[in-house]
Amino acid sequence: MAPPVIDLRSPGTDDALWATWRERSEALPLAEMTRLTVVAAHPDDEVLGAGGLIAAARARGVEVALVTVTDGEGSHPGSPTYSPPELAEVRAREVRRAAAELGADRPIRWGIPDGRVAESEAEVADRLHALLAAHEAPGSWCAATWRHDGHPDHEALGRAAATAAERAGVRLLEYPIWMWHWATPDHPRLAGTRPALFDLPATAHAAKCRAIGHFPSQTQRLSPAPQDAPILPEHILRRFTGPTETYFR
Repeated sequence: MAPPVIDLRSPGTDDALWATWRERSEALPLAEMTRLTVVAAHPDDEVLGAGGLIAAARARGVEVALVTVTDGEGSHPGSPTYSPPELAEVRAREVRRAAAELGADRPIRWGIPDGRVAESEAEVADRLHALLAAHEAPGSWCAATWRHDGHPDHEALGRAAATAAERAGVRLLEYPIWMWHWATPDHPRLAGTRPALFDLPATAHAAKCRAIGHFPSQTQRLSPAPQDAPILPEHILRRFTGPTETYFR
């Protein structure tokens, strides 16, 4: 199956189609969760896709570990404002602030090169398995980007997480990021999936929206230069600020 074309300048799929699809989703219960590990391909994925779950888990006293596989240094190629190493540090500061907003500890940084997670997929699976196995207990969950999300880093991480979670005997949830933009509910990549809907408590929803605001490098223009355009303009952000989150399990 050919990889999807992701053009963030376009309006993408009408959210009304997704609203109908969400109505058919199962509910995601949290009662059995005792520990949550959330893994992001890039700093901000964990907040966009699972920020409400993180905040709700912390509010219940659940231990939450966050991992950013890359530092996201490749988000603005050719930027006259930040070099890739500078952007990596900017994004590391942003994700720390966002994690604190959600009540979570400082994320673990693995430093895999942005855009090259597939080249380190086995390493990522091994490192994640070690992390999950070190805290193996009934009720341990892991959330990672969906293995069919359309972005190669997201997909490689999703595959690695599936391998690690199976080896560790941990429940896996996969959260989509770019799927909302390029796919439709009847797309072949969604065939056979089991979506679960998490209704965000009001406090978790508010915390997630505040946490998204801690990523100005992604949501605001860095300079007038074309290379510094926002990665997450308003029409994209709207997909992540609603009162629910969707997971595949």
